[in-house]
Amino acid sequence: MDFKQLTALITVAEAGSVTRAAELLDLVQPAVTQRIISLEKELGIPLFERTQQGMRPTEAGTIMVDHARRALDELKRARVRLQPTGVLTGTVTVGLLESTGDALGRPFLSLVAREQPHINLRVITGHSRQLQRGLDEGDLDVSLLGGPHRATLLSAAPLVSDRLWVVAPRSDDLRPDEPVPFAAAVERPLVLPPRDHALRTLIDMTADDAGAALTIAAEANSVRMLKQFVLAGHGWTILPGVAIADDLAAGVVHAAPVCQPDLERTVILGTPRGRNASPAVQMVGRLLTRGIKSVVAQGGWHPNV
Repeated sequence: MDFKQLTALITVAEAGSVTRAAELLDLVQPAVTQRIISLEKELGIPLFERTQQGMRPTEAGTIMVDHARRALDELKRARVRLQPTGVLTGTVTVGLLESTGDALGRPFLSLVAREQPHINLRVITGHSRQLQRGLDEGDLDVSLLGGPHRATLLSAAPLVSDRLWVVAPRSDDLRPDEPVPFAAAVERPLVLPPRDHALRTLIDMTADDAGAALTIAAEANSVRMLKQFVLAGHGWTILPGVAIADDLAAGVVHAAPVCQPDLERTVILGTPRGRNASPAVQMVGRLLTRGIKSVVAQGGWHPNV
């Protein structure tokens, strides 16, 4: 028997199904099934009962799971003792707001690779509420969030504020140094995120306060897709400045800050409540914060006005 078999055994017992265990182990279902079958053949006894409710350990399976946990715990302790002092290892799953990916992705990955090369980094991108769910459900260790934020999370102090910009095709005469009133922006057909998106919530609340009716031409939960809709002439959109800084500098789109009122979102670093972060997770959180501060200092976060 080997490490992979024992890990599959424990995960299936805890998850109650091969399908869920495969998701947790980031494997295809047949691979997990084969590891269980090969272990059962090696031991000569069934370790699970296959029921309609899922996989339930047999009496022998329960005994084996208990011993497997002890064996893997001992292996982990051995690894810790053999590691050089100060070296952090393990897998850390990080959530990045899709709108920040172009500006932050490369410098953040380079920073982690340079300073903590033994940490295995997994990056998941999405909009704020998707990432919140990832934290709540234990799929993410640490994540950027773009507000409004729920109290179910412990979060660090705000990292940076993003002003929102009206984004239009180059054929429309918007200028970065001439802000556009919100009321004027929403007179146009708009392409916006769907209603479960935090950015859309902010836009809808502002429209309600102003008594303005929105004309929605199309919806997409992808920043890249919203920009494609704009370039195709389907309407204007409203996005954080970090999402368009490169496009604006390259002349791909025209844009202007929103005013009357000035609209902003605050980016924070979110961590799950009730879960003690490992040293590796804490380190990655610090490096993510440093990465953002570095990009901001170098002028890569906010569009030049």
